[in-house]
Amino acid sequence: MSQFTDICRINVKGGDGGAGCMSFRREAYVPKGGPDGGDGGRGGNVVIQASSQLSSLIDYRFKHHFRAERGTHGQGSRRDGKSGEDLILKVPMGTVVRELDPDTQEVAYEIADLTHDGERVIVAPGGTGGRGNTHFVTPTRRAPAFAEKGEPAEEHWIELEMKLMADAALVGMPSVGKSSLIARMSAARPKIADYPFTTLVPNLGMVRAGDYSYVVADVPGLIEGASSGRGLGHQFLRHIERTALIMHVVDITGGFEGRDPIEDYRIINQELAAYASELADRPQIVVANKCDVSGMTERVAALKEVAIADGHEFFAVSALTGAGMQTLMLACGKRVAELRRELAEDQEPSDLYDEQWERRRRERDRAFTVVCESTGIWRVIGRGVERLCVKTDWENEEAVIYFQRALGKIGVDAALEEAGCVAGDEVRIAGYSFAYEGAEEYGYEEDLPIEDEEA
Repeated sequence: MSQFTDICRINVKGGDGGAGCMSFRREAYVPKGGPDGGDGGRGGNVVIQASSQLSSLIDYRFKHHFRAERGTHGQGSRRDGKSGEDLILKVPMGTVVRELDPDTQEVAYEIADLTHDGERVIVAPGGTGGRGNTHFVTPTRRAPAFAEKGEPAEEHWIELEMKLMADAALVGMPSVGKSSLIARMSAARPKIADYPFTTLVPNLGMVRAGDYSYVVADVPGLIEGASSGRGLGHQFLRHIERTALIMHVVDITGGFEGRDPIEDYRIINQELAAYASELADRPQIVVANKCDVSGMTERVAALKEVAIADGHEFFAVSALTGAGMQTLMLACGKRVAELRRELAEDQEPSDLYDEQWERRRRERDRAFTVVCESTGIWRVIGRGVERLCVKTDWENEEAVIYFQRALGKIGVDAALEEAGCVAGDEVRIAGYSFAYEGAEEYGYEEDLPIEDEEA
């Protein structure tokens, strides 16, 4: 039996940036050639891209580590290093990408929700290439004898969760006939048997009725307590979140246990609402199945009355004989088409999706925080600040002075003083530490190169 993989965790790392070159022009008859060091190449990004051609995350079940290509170093004569190639990892549409906490491996925040074909997000940016010494020329520094190191790329774990991208989901108690319904409605051939929990993974089927076509998901049976994780409730309920329309299937006979159909109907609705409050307001069609069994007329009428009172359309069908199925399929097709139109009207243009994820990433990179680790010891945490630190050549005095001025320019000095840091305190950034001397000592008000860090 093929396995349905819907959650995977992978380790990603962008390519390291190449180092900038410290070089001076050396030619005959040019005794005082200026700086001509080239920039290091940028490391490749690791990119997650949604694809309509994929239907599972099986590619990431057995391989968990992914690395992009590194950038090469800059050279003299203003020759820049080559940038690394991006590594594109394709996932099914409907995949949610989340950052994991490095210590606890718990979800830290959501990176992106990829719902459109071709939509992409950078999950591991490549390290920026170090700038050559040509970038550090100022009116008072005509021959800078330093260049930046390449930025090492960050390595971290992310979680990929695929939520089915179906238009409608068949939900209900175990053994109400959902698999039989999807087999009758589409070309899907799920396992069908007369015992509970026959369906253990969701099945998808393409339905064509009249002018309509839509995708239906047969979600494994729910039980009372599913919303709190009883049984496999959370795994199954997760797949209903994506669907625009809920097809609530009720076994009008009550099954082997002789359950009350109205009670079953109410239990499932309570579990949907308890799992996610918005599911209670999701458009719903109530389907009474197994209506071919004799003596069900009163039960059908009673359930219909309750469903209509709740504002839901109601259909009585038999998956076994096909009675009422065409009417149900056409009604679902019409409702799905209406919901698609409403969704299309509310959506932003497709070219804005990639931009919004990149904007969020840059905002996270620019942010930094100041933490007091103990008396007189402070730590500055933030990707942009740490990038400045790791790219600095600490053996070069000019490079260190430039780093100190840059910290002031992006507001780190002001944040340290506001937090209570005083001259002589120890400041730690990434794996480095230094004594804080006060903003005025760094002289960052003096002219800096026009190019700013991507921080």
